[in-house]
Amino acid sequence: MLISAQFDPEGVSVMRKTDARIDDIDARILRALSADPRATVVGLAEATGLARNTVHARLARLETEGALRSFERRIDPAALGFPLTGYIMVVVTQRKLAGIAEALAEVPEVLEVHGLSGVTDLLVHIVARDTDDLYRVAGRILDIDGVEKTTTSLVMRSLVDYRVGPLLNGRG
Repeated sequence: MLISAQFDPEGVSVMRKTDARIDDIDARILRALSADPRATVVGLAEATGLARNTVHARLARLETEGALRSFERRIDPAALGFPLTGYIMVVVTQRKLAGIAEALAEVPEVLEVHGLSGVTDLLVHIVARDTDDLYRVAGRILDIDGVEKTTTSLVMRSLVDYRVGPLLNGRG
């Protein structure tokens, strides 16, 4: 059983368990899907040399077990008028974490929030229209009840985009 931390609907950090075990056949399918996220089941079957029904059943199982997350296409925030990306490290009053997570979820410019171990409690991924907007968003986060301190860093350049393909190398 694999475990990862994330927020439940009430905003409280919980451990998410998944029964997903990726074998060599799963890895072949996932590698093909990673290479072509728009691939159909038939296309994945052709790319992997597996039967269509096998691919379909395995994708369904991987989704049910939590190994496959959202099928949502990633939209570039810059295309929506938010060219600045930043990360805000947040120190919080622990007993107020649920309310803080709920308040952060209400801020449209907050893309994701991760609970951390160590000196910083939360890592908040944000976007902004310009530096004045970044200042406003950071101030809004600092104004949340229970937020004790924030440190904002602006992304200057993305060097490695989100990826999982390399984790599949050497499997299947």
